[in-house]
Amino acid sequence: MYNPKFSSRTLLLPAILLLLTSAAVFSEIEDADDLGDIDELIAIDDEQENGENSEPATANFESKESGKKSEVLSRAQRVVLELNTDSAKRAIEENEYVLVLGYAPWCVRSAELMPRFAEAANVLKGLGSRVLLAKIDGDRYSKAASSIEIKGFPTLLLCVNGTSRPYTGGFSSHCREEIVVWTRKKTGAPVVGMSSVADANEYLKQHSTYAVGLFDKFEGPDYGEFVKAAAADNEVQFLETSGAEVAKVLYPVGTPTKPFFGLVKSEPEHYTSFDGHFSSDEILHFLENNKFPLVTIMTELNSAKVYSSTNKLQVYVFAEDDDLQKFLKPLQEIAKKFNSQMMFVAVDIREENLAKPFLSLFGLEDSEDSVVVSFDYNSNSKYLLESDITSRNIEEFCTGLVQGTLKPYFKSQTIPDNKNASILTVAGKTFDELVLNNLANIVLEVHTPWCITCETTSKHVQKLAKHFKGLDNLVFARIDASTNEHPKLQVEDYPTLLFYPANDKSNPITLSTKSNLKDLAALINKILITQDDATKDEL
Repeated sequence: MYNPKFSSRTLLLPAILLLLTSAAVFSEIEDADDLGDIDELIAIDDEQENGENSEPATANFESKESGKKSEVLSRAQRVVLELNTDSAKRAIEENEYVLVLGYAPWCVRSAELMPRFAEAANVLKGLGSRVLLAKIDGDRYSKAASSIEIKGFPTLLLCVNGTSRPYTGGFSSHCREEIVVWTRKKTGAPVVGMSSVADANEYLKQHSTYAVGLFDKFEGPDYGEFVKAAAADNEVQFLETSGAEVAKVLYPVGTPTKPFFGLVKSEPEHYTSFDGHFSSDEILHFLENNKFPLVTIMTELNSAKVYSSTNKLQVYVFAEDDDLQKFLKPLQEIAKKFNSQMMFVAVDIREENLAKPFLSLFGLEDSEDSVVVSFDYNSNSKYLLESDITSRNIEEFCTGLVQGTLKPYFKSQTIPDNKNASILTVAGKTFDELVLNNLANIVLEVHTPWCITCETTSKHVQKLAKHFKGLDNLVFARIDASTNEHPKLQVEDYPTLLFYPANDKSNPITLSTKSNLKDLAALINKILITQDDATKDEL
């Protein structure tokens, strides 16, 4: 099995990416202010398509393949109506269904989504959909955009008889298909019937991801649960058939017996059959567990979808894109062994918006080296592969996760030098030694760099340490919670002052950080006196 060596590479400037993507996708018709223009543009496109073959050939500097793709995208883009302040209200009021994309010219994610949205519009037009697809520059026409609940970019909304509802479909690499599926489900029947082999073959020309149900009759409890699940799901197109030959075209693996339900994807695990009880909940759970590929490549568009899938253990591999591509096949082989238990995600470590939120949880936000981590959302635990990143080590890491033999990871700064310090600096690695196992009473200040009021508390702690200097049974300490963690330090508010009694470290006393210096000193004295009295009584 291949074990790649990961290297480092400089980060591309976001501005360059913005310029490149903007140049590629914003060559669209922007002046269709009148609603009537959309029909005229579509008619022109149709005339051009019909007359294509009779026109004389002209010289061009692109390959035929490239030119054909460019023409298809150009026609698709003209199917999308560009809205402005005047036309937005009119379009939404005069059409039963309007799918609106709110974008901003400077938004990279908008630029990525725009051509896929245009392609979806072209597909829906070809299917005879009643949905009008439109887009609006929410930065330029902010008032019109906010009136239909566009508050960020990009935003997809479906307006039904003037009332907007958010798009809840997918944003994967198959985004065009996901938009089409979601829109058809929300504006028509949730299930598409396949009555002949010809219908099935025609469907396969346009779609690579779908779910198929095979039934004797389109009635009864099993079929009812199937339709209920189809209506509840937002991402996968459900197909139904009663013909075994049709089902064989759509799901050519094995010999499905009625009733049957299976998922088809354009991934290495192409076909997955459902073997549970025919209930909508179980069908939806099956889809949730199997809708992602063996290894999901995280992007800005699908990140929210990945974040929300918390029903499995998640294993993340952070590396530079070239190395991720080399490692993809070995990683897919590992994923096959844990598919029902884990979700595998690959992230380009140079994509700071995607990588840093995760890496910062491990104190590795500035890392340029490859990293493998895992999250268990059920136990709220995180894990780090601390050995070399090889296929074998990743597989052993995953086995330990499943068997529960791995120790959760807790951040820690390097062990600080506390020689001659009046206030000890505690790290995650030294918390046991300096706090929990220390025979003295401990006053611990828990702070973070971004905490506005922490500075005042720190000054109080410094003065208190000076005031109580000479007491052998009282130690002052502080810990930076942004870079250090410990399973027995669960703090949510900063700053926090904790008094750990020498005789009961498992039950720290919270001291008010709003108290003045005099009151804090009095409270600490009171606790110490009470503790001394209790010790004398025991003697």
